Amino acid sequence: MLSISPYINLDGKCAEAVAFYEKVFGAKNLGVMRFGDMPGSDQPTPDHLKDRVLHAAIEIDGNKIMFSDTMPGSSFTLGDELTIAITSNELDRLKQFYEGLAEEGEVQMEQQATFFSPLYAIVRDKYGITWQLSGEKE
Repeated sequence: MLSISPYINLDGKCAEAVAFYEKVFGAKNLGVMRFGDMPGSDQPTPDHLKDRVLHAAIEIDGNKIMFSDTMPGSSFTLGDELTIAITSNELDRLKQFYEGLAEEGEVQMEQQATFFSPLYAIVRDKYGITWQLSGEKE
């Protein structure tokens, strides 16, 4: 199964935006995960960043929109708020998408397993479109 969704990236206003869109569209909140919810690492999240949103999603009439705040320490460029997220349990298919998008593009995050996905990558293609590829467990 393959799911394609818009992904909105904000700089510290994600929770506010999710609540706004939830109200405006009568959307169902599918959950909010904050930076402070991440499993332990060598570098714990500083207190002032713990409430930033790592990932959130809403559903509007069966359509999903996903959100996050920028990663701590990352730059935020107005105009880069919207990316396209492809989610699938077909990891080989995601790897093919990654290879195709990376050709003449810019890999922003190499394919890798993360605590939230068995295969995750971010690629900006040769046309300037940023894609997030996220594997789901079967």
